[in-house]
Amino acid sequence: MAAESLSPSRRAWLRFKKNRLGYWSLVVFCLLVVLSLLAEVVSNDRPLVVRYEGKTYFPIVQDHAETVFGGDFDTPTDYLDPFIQEQITKGDNWALFAINRYGANTINYFAESPNPAGPTRANWLGTDDRGRDLLAQLIYGFRVSVLFALALTAIGVVLGVITGAIQGFFGGKTDLAFQRFIEIWGSMPELYLLIIFSAVFAPSVGLLLVLLSLFGWMGLSDYVRAEFLRNRQLDYVRAARAMGLTNGQIIWRHVLPNSLTPVVTFLPFRMSAAILALTSLDFLGLGVPPGTPSLGELLSQGKNNIDAWWISLSTFAVLVTTLLLLTFMGDALRDALDPRKADR
Repeated sequence: MAAESLSPSRRAWLRFKKNRLGYWSLVVFCLLVVLSLLAEVVSNDRPLVVRYEGKTYFPIVQDHAETVFGGDFDTPTDYLDPFIQEQITKGDNWALFAINRYGANTINYFAESPNPAGPTRANWLGTDDRGRDLLAQLIYGFRVSVLFALALTAIGVVLGVITGAIQGFFGGKTDLAFQRFIEIWGSMPELYLLIIFSAVFAPSVGLLLVLLSLFGWMGLSDYVRAEFLRNRQLDYVRAARAMGLTNGQIIWRHVLPNSLTPVVTFLPFRMSAAILALTSLDFLGLGVPPGTPSLGELLSQGKNNIDAWWISLSTFAVLVTTLLLLTFMGDALRDALDPRKADR
């Protein structure tokens, strides 16, 4: 197929695939995200399926009392208890466990070494200072970071596109008023506001998302504004006006699709910034509620337990790998959307 017959988006995708580093970074990142979304199947202290005395149980979706499996107490079953493990695996009984037999907040009470304990056959990457499995913490913490970054990026993109489009398309006094507002709003001390709100309200992911979203749209708004200021003077916009289209129709159908290049290009970099922001706030104790898996909390534990090298090393490796993948994807995306690097 000739290059002239391909759509611009198709040509951009082919240029993106030619960048092998960026393309495989996208593949690896997507695999890691899917793995984290299936964290309950990959890392869980409950069996996926239990076949006990002719009956089938699904502990991963339903709690069962210990008495169901031959225990003495009418309490939720601890499947790490050696007695329970012996009961559900003896004779014709069997249980299908996850690859890693620990959940996000599972404490290994049967560890042979004091916490934080180094890597063992039971805890492949060791435990933190509370006895929680480090591999499970990393898997669930990575999911929290990526989902938070996606939500923060989506909100920032929507607000940035709307404000930038209004400024760039209408210009004049509207643009001037928005610019003065952005200058004032951008001068507010974001970190101090986070500290104040963290002291007043109970910490939560939703509150943190709202607070960071209040300031995360301004950088993208400037790029969208510049694209709209340039595109609104072109002939196809004048032709649309002559045909009687409204401002909303012109923006949605014509100007916006031709102004999304900086939006798409900066998506991986905005996600990197969101992950770093959440990690930094968690490291300072201003992020997610206590007990929530967090890469920033693990880094803080690594700082407080210098001799427990496995905590800092594994968390740092996950964080650096994630940011590198997003950076490679952003570089490849920027090159793919650069018209100067179009196919000859």
